[in-house]
Amino acid sequence: MTQPGLETLDYALPGTRPAGAFTPVLVGVVGSGNLEVLLEPAAGSDCRIHIETSARGFGSIWSAVVNDFHQRHQLAGVQLSIHDMGATPAVVSLRLDQAAQELKP
Repeated sequence: MTQPGLETLDYALPGTRPAGAFTPVLVGVVGSGNLEVLLEPAAGSDCRIHIETSARGFGSIWSAVVNDFHQRHQLAGVQLSIHDMGATPAVVSLRLDQAAQELKP
């Protein structure tokens, strides 16, 4: 459930690198004024990304960060949930890469 005052953004991008079975991965801490990323297995071949952010009106920047991440990793069969409290794009990219790194054998 989205909290009042938060903007939500959703993306579904076709992936080419199936993640397979894995234990959910959590990186970052939203309570510190930063953000957290939860990476979970999902049915299908898409990389689904759900964002809840307190920084309203930055959809084009989120789109650029999400698309850059997806071009680098091409994950398939995953759900990313991002809870943001105003992190910079560089920090968002770092947290996304940290979560994806956990999937590597």
